[in-house]
Amino acid sequence: MKVDDKLVERLAHLSRLSFDAEAKTKMKFDFEKILDFVDKLDQVDTKGVEPLVYMSSETNVLRVDKVKGEVSQKEALMNAGGKDTDYIRVPKVIKK
Repeated sequence: MKVDDKLVERLAHLSRLSFDAEAKTKMKFDFEKILDFVDKLDQVDTKGVEPLVYMSSETNVLRVDKVKGEVSQKEALMNAGGKDTDYIRVPKVIKK
């Protein structure tokens, strides 16, 4: 694949980026290096190699969640800065 100014401009447009002339030249060079690397990967013999699903054969040892201390609704409302009968009031975050 040939990397030219038109391709860099199209990719910049799709990614909503803008480049000056110097940056565009550097991007062309970087794209060519990436494509050369991918071409090298295509040359690697992968016959008999199973696809990699996970990077490691290690498995996570997860602990069971245990409830240690509970706070009742009444206790939680005691320390609330703003409250409305049974609920904690918080400032509005999303404006319509």
